[in-house]
Amino acid sequence: MAKLTVTDASVLIGWLDDHDALHRAAIEELSAIDGFIVHPLTLGEVLVHPARHAREHDVLARLEAVGMEVSSLPLDPVTLARLRATTALTMPDCVVLACAKAHGLGVTTFDERLRAAALPSPP
Repeated sequence: MAKLTVTDASVLIGWLDDHDALHRAAIEELSAIDGFIVHPLTLGEVLVHPARHAREHDVLARLEAVGMEVSSLPLDPVTLARLRATTALTMPDCVVLACAKAHGLGVTTFDERLRAAALPSPP
């Protein structure tokens, strides 16, 4: 069975940047999955630095080549507001969490608060 996850910007930025402190960990995380989904907002965050150097299309192609899918599921603003109101997460992290819940997937992240919020609640 293919392992699919929703990935946040920290993992993708770390994977893309050889000098990032999390580069090696990001390689390990992405090597352990078959593909990943990102929300368009998250992808926009990832592409900011490459866009400053007119390399966003190159980076986008590189991410697509390793199995990235961009989520097309709409996120409900009320769901986002509730996540933001009930967690200590930033709105971009709430978007990742809501995207993961909408797809029924886990989250790949280096952010401990996001990771904890994404864990399934005990029955």
